[in-house]
Amino acid sequence: MNNVLFQRAREAYGVNDYVSALEGFTQCLQGLSDGEEVAEGELGLLYHQIGNCLMKLHDYEEAIHAYTQATADNSYEGIGAVNCNLGNSYAALHDYENAVKHFEIAVSDAKYDSVYKAYAGMGKAYLKLGKSAEAGSAFRSAALDEANPNPAQALLNLGICFMALDRPADAVASYESALQFDMNTATRNKLYANMGQAYTATGQFQQAVNAFEEALADKTYFLNDAASVDYQRAIGQVAQGTQVLAAVEDDPAATADMSGLDVPGDGAPIYHETDMAAAAQNPYYYADSYGVSDKYNSGDERFFNATEEEIEQWSRGVARQDRKRRNVGLKILVAFIVVLVLAAGAGVFAYSQGYGYPTQESVVKQLFADPTNASSVFSSDLSSEKVEKMLDPVVQDANVTVNGQEASMNSSVEYVTASTSEGGEVQYKITMSRDGIGWKISNIELYFASQN
Repeated sequence: MNNVLFQRAREAYGVNDYVSALEGFTQCLQGLSDGEEVAEGELGLLYHQIGNCLMKLHDYEEAIHAYTQATADNSYEGIGAVNCNLGNSYAALHDYENAVKHFEIAVSDAKYDSVYKAYAGMGKAYLKLGKSAEAGSAFRSAALDEANPNPAQALLNLGICFMALDRPADAVASYESALQFDMNTATRNKLYANMGQAYTATGQFQQAVNAFEEALADKTYFLNDAASVDYQRAIGQVAQGTQVLAAVEDDPAATADMSGLDVPGDGAPIYHETDMAAAAQNPYYYADSYGVSDKYNSGDERFFNATEEEIEQWSRGVARQDRKRRNVGLKILVAFIVVLVLAAGAGVFAYSQGYGYPTQESVVKQLFADPTNASSVFSSDLSSEKVEKMLDPVVQDANVTVNGQEASMNSSVEYVTASTSEGGEVQYKITMSRDGIGWKISNIELYFASQN
């Protein structure tokens, strides 16, 4: 490859002269086709650079063609970045299904060291597809990536997902985490406005007023209609002496601004350039642990199996002893009563520890195996409307994974991970209540590691 020509093309790209850069990279590619020696990965590199130029020139269809050619070069080590750019190209054309597909390929590439970019793009694409749970999971992964110089953006978008999922308290936690990081004034004002809406949705009106006033303090930011309504409502409640309400009946998703900073309502993507040098001067940390604890006891059928084995063991032992002694009938009767008492005691103990039949795990697997026909696993106290609402975020997964359990005598919480048809993962917190000796589902929530 003509290295002099390649470096000139890169210099042109660096000063935003994308037309000249495209011409230079294309000439390098033509030189290879004319018989120049080709080193490993050079074809992939050139098609990658050509795709980047086409993206900058907003020729997304041709960019997709160039990036696809780059992926055909198995010796090129930048395939993760290429697939991320393919995802962005498809998203620019509003083909969000293909965008998610290539973002998924990018995050699975062990050589790709900027997976936060793919997770961020994936989250935006999922939002466009109306999949708020999957979007939240992607934004969470972007925020947790230590290579991400701007985790505040991912946390802000995670809060937007929580609001869309009718979980304003979790949105508040996400927005508050984002405030730990440096950001420009416009982003911070938007963040405070979103936080004000989340506080209003949770009934924390004084905090809502404070957040809205922070957003408006420098007089450069203007609330949208939904935020203005929430601001006036919060002011009215504070004026009446209402600082906090225990619960709010309004649906926050119906009034909150769901567009996000980088996913506008008209569907057109907006791309943000990150100032890497400035970000490097602002190290960040997480105040709370975002790790997921797996120190739970998984549900199984040990209660019933142990009881049967115990009865059999005691019965055999008693029989051997009684045959050696007098009053065999009386002793067998006494022993049998002892066995029953012990078995009953073991049953009561196991019951108090949360064991039952069917087990919590079997109920969970029945739910995810066929969510559309899973009404029988829900508590009879729930209305059909409530059950239907709970089932909305549930994806079908015949091989759902139960990560952990917190069980007591009358209630149990299961932590579950299900795989989507697109290859993503969604986590759930499933609350159960006793139904005889078994269990029925009383609530289903989307669960994120930041809650733990």
